[in-house]
Amino acid sequence: MDLSEVPTSMKSIQHYLNIASQHDSRDLVISYWARFYAAQTALSLSKKKSSEETNFLIKLMTWLENTKKQLHDNECITNDIAAQAYIENYALKIFHYADQNDRASNFSKNLIQSFYTAGFLYDILTTFGELSEEANQNRKYAKWKAAYIHNCLKNGQTPIPGPIDQEESNDSNNHESASDGETMLNSNSESDSNNVNDEKEITDPCDILSSHDSALSDDTSTASTSTINLPGAKQRASLSADQLLKAQKYIKWAGSAINYDDIPTAVENLQKALCLITTGQDS
Repeated sequence: MDLSEVPTSMKSIQHYLNIASQHDSRDLVISYWARFYAAQTALSLSKKKSSEETNFLIKLMTWLENTKKQLHDNECITNDIAAQAYIENYALKIFHYADQNDRASNFSKNLIQSFYTAGFLYDILTTFGELSEEANQNRKYAKWKAAYIHNCLKNGQTPIPGPIDQEESNDSNNHESASDGETMLNSNSESDSNNVNDEKEITDPCDILSSHDSALSDDTSTASTSTINLPGAKQRASLSADQLLKAQKYIKWAGSAINYDDIPTAVENLQKALCLITTGQDS
């Protein structure tokens, strides 16, 4: 099914469809959620749809439906918690990959593509709710850094590696909006897709999450009907299903952070889970 010909009025979703097509042969989880986000965004663009837009959306929704049926036993497709953790881990891996190469002054189109991909993956992550402060900062930084490096290379200048002071970046002629640099991403989507494949050297996030996903599924089925009582904690009524789901997300994120030796983030998420479980309040 050809989903590459996007109606002109829906060009804003092209980035996410590019990511989807780049992952079709190697990671259908990312491919699925990239197209899911694209479909959601396209549906919100306007209430009245032209026949071209309608036909495109039908093809896109059909692909999503068929893929979900095909992957019905994959928790990263059927379970929002697992999907959120999977995409967040994948986005963080690519962000770290790009950041490390940036700090090492390995400036290239591949680096630009990596930063943009990370930024757009964080966009896709908003499918599951508001981003954490850290994720939101990563998204903004990734898109800005991609545009900055692109503009430097375009103007024959050497980018400054790593984070840049705001005053210094404002004084630079290279400090343009992320949307300016995105034109390069679209115009070179075919060649850049080969560069993205280099990121496959990074361990597939699903290998790390698989054991946690199965454990989470078992916990979810029992936790939804049980009362949470902790020793030394003030007794309170059973938490709502939404509160339990949020607490489980915090625990999931803590486990993911431990996988990356990010102990402060793990502790922070565990503290949030504990606060929610014991007080019913989301800190």
